[in-house]
Amino acid sequence: MKTLELFKYMIEQKSETPDDGGLLDFIESYLDDFKAVRVDVEGVKNLFIYKKFSEGEHLCFAGHVDVVPAGSGWDTNPYEAVEKDGYIYGRGTQDMKSGVAAFVQALKETKDFKGTLSAILTSDEEGEGTYGTIEVLKYLKESSMLPDAAVVAEPTCEREFGDAIKVGRRGSINGYITIKGKQGHAAYPEKSVNPIDLIAPRLSNMAGVDIDGGDEFFAPSKFVITDIRAGMQVTNVTPNELKLMFNVRNTTLTSQKEVREFVAKNLDGLDYELKLTQGSYPFKTDTETKLVRNIDSAIEKVTRIRPKHSTAGGTSDARHMAPMGIDVVEFGVINDTIHAVNERTTAKEVESLYEVFKNLIDTWE
Repeated sequence: MKTLELFKYMIEQKSETPDDGGLLDFIESYLDDFKAVRVDVEGVKNLFIYKKFSEGEHLCFAGHVDVVPAGSGWDTNPYEAVEKDGYIYGRGTQDMKSGVAAFVQALKETKDFKGTLSAILTSDEEGEGTYGTIEVLKYLKESSMLPDAAVVAEPTCEREFGDAIKVGRRGSINGYITIKGKQGHAAYPEKSVNPIDLIAPRLSNMAGVDIDGGDEFFAPSKFVITDIRAGMQVTNVTPNELKLMFNVRNTTLTSQKEVREFVAKNLDGLDYELKLTQGSYPFKTDTETKLVRNIDSAIEKVTRIRPKHSTAGGTSDARHMAPMGIDVVEFGVINDTIHAVNERTTAKEVESLYEVFKNLIDTWE
């Protein structure tokens, strides 16, 4: 198979999270000269596949074969790779079967490498991710097989292919505030404590406010209020308490400590409770590492574009790799229709992505 044939085949295998659509078995068979390890946990299928060509560093590619549900309103069958108007349409074309097809084909065609090449694939990245890539990494750590460097083939480009790679990601802190009041009759406000009145004058100092100033790689950590609710949906009773939810996509300059201090400063004097959870932590790969320099060079050679180094966007499985000491970046096709109806990419982007990965492999020393 060629890269585009492989890509189209993957699109046509329905693999909504956590179903892999048979793709992990297929890839294991397709890369038949690589050793395969299955790390299936709680119904989630994971594959680690590797080949040691010689002594040297371990370079890994990573991705997911699962996709979000197609939804309704498509102009084409979302599980058929339809070519029209210069695009290839189908669920997962951008996120991220293009990336998987590109690195699987690059691995397939590699005859020599100074070290070990591998791939980590999961069927649960679009879901909770609890039993996905993180479980493979645990296995690799226990087996002393963690890679030195990794490329996660998520879609990263913004306006044209080659214009951006991710060298890090923001973390995500979720917050839940309960402000206590005293329920009462709306006609007698002096006999009650209305938590809405308590929070209202303070919201302008909280909603959309930057907790830090960011830096050259990260936008500021912003306090984003996502939900406020109180009362019993009646007009004559003031509420006993108010619940507020927020999210902070945090940089390396802000942790839960700074978020707690921000809340405490703005809610000083109020009776409140605060709960914080964190689904991911911020990280940044040193841009002077071999991995970043080499993928920059490979992208520039294929596209004649020097990519910018970005940390924008949500999260990916790269967040699991960085804490284990793995140099990690993300690079893939243009990201403008992921999770949307009529998701699509171009044949040229997919083929160029394969060329970038092949060049990265061939020039790794």
